[in-house]
Amino acid sequence: MQTGFPASNTRTEVLAGVSTFLATMYIIVVNPAILSQAGLPFSGVLTATVLLSFGCSLLMGLYARNPLVVAPGMGLNAFFTFTAVKGLGIRPEVALGAVFWAGVLFLILSVFNVRSALVRIIPKPLRYAVSAGIGLFITLIGFENAKFIVANPATLVGIASLHDPIILTFLFGLLLTAILVVRNVPGAIIIGIALTTLVAWPIGRWWGDASAVNFGQKTLVNFQGIVSAPDFGLLGKLDLVNSLQWSLWPVIFAFVFTDLFDSLSTFVGVAEAANLYDEDGNPRNLNRSLTVDAVATTAAGLLGTSPGTAYIESAVGIAQGGRTGLTAIVAGSLFLPFLFLSPLLAVIPGIATAPALVLVGAFMMKPVTKINWSQLDDALPAFLALVLIPFSYSITQGIIWGFLTWTVVKLALGKTQDVPVGLLLVDLFCVLALFSGH
Repeated sequence: MQTGFPASNTRTEVLAGVSTFLATMYIIVVNPAILSQAGLPFSGVLTATVLLSFGCSLLMGLYARNPLVVAPGMGLNAFFTFTAVKGLGIRPEVALGAVFWAGVLFLILSVFNVRSALVRIIPKPLRYAVSAGIGLFITLIGFENAKFIVANPATLVGIASLHDPIILTFLFGLLLTAILVVRNVPGAIIIGIALTTLVAWPIGRWWGDASAVNFGQKTLVNFQGIVSAPDFGLLGKLDLVNSLQWSLWPVIFAFVFTDLFDSLSTFVGVAEAANLYDEDGNPRNLNRSLTVDAVATTAAGLLGTSPGTAYIESAVGIAQGGRTGLTAIVAGSLFLPFLFLSPLLAVIPGIATAPALVLVGAFMMKPVTKINWSQLDDALPAFLALVLIPFSYSITQGIIWGFLTWTVVKLALGKTQDVPVGLLLVDLFCVLALFSGH
């Protein structure tokens, strides 16, 4: 068994870890902002987010020896809040139980190497489409949180009035953050969140708008109250029994599916960027990395947050020269001080985190370039999966209709080699999910 880290320059690895942390630290604010809409307390989710990011990033560095940060995944937190809790009416505690069981199932798939069979039967165009569709979903949530896109009885949806100071503040934050991102400013997203919060301060002060910062009588922050003890209120609050109901298995499956392919795409992308391959041409320590990812999802349910996954933003640190697990250890350790800053971070308004959601959605669109749009029997099922996720406000529906359409179209063309038996079993599960009402 290998021990220690591969030979590397320690200073380079430390700087790479700092860069990776700056690229991923937005999740400390954004994850509680999303999950609090599911009825979970902001401070409790913040504590769970920090603990998960710290502990599992260390595990990724020490056990898998890869330079990857692990934290609650974007898309997975959206699915938890807007599909499982708000869409299906599942209690947050039951949804946390579903996260836990998804992690257990992911661990089983990892231990018995079933995941490699799953990888072979899931068509690549559908993987790419689901990833991009989740990106569009996150962008829609960002626009909705900012109240930039609103309900319109004539056109279903529309754009809000630009005379609203809240909307103008959001647009300022979006454009500012976009400029910082394209100029490759370290920590661009978190800088954008901070500056948008400062710009929103006078709106909350003078207009008293609840969606902006308000340092009035109900302030969460003062000079004596910036720091507080961690909130462990969500620790162990998951409902393990009710989350095993048959009607919830489509939710568990969606968690596993999304987490698995998020992880695989991250590991493959990072390996390609940094040439981190083993002697067989696979991403380095892939089995261990997937095991850490599974542990992160299981731990997430116990701690009180949505599933954890490896972050593609880790590529920022890799671009700085990070090649070993030390990069992940440094990045993970930098999360820890934020355990004590929940009063300060809780004051950040939705219009400050909304630009981050919009831009994260843009980052997730890259896989659509890998779909062969001229081959319609591949493109049409992928397209349905891509658009139905945001249009139906449900990641599950996009997955289900993408899979079923793929199977029907391929069989109609006689391309039975593109529909393995394992995929037919997945299709059966999708049909059962439809008839169960989910």
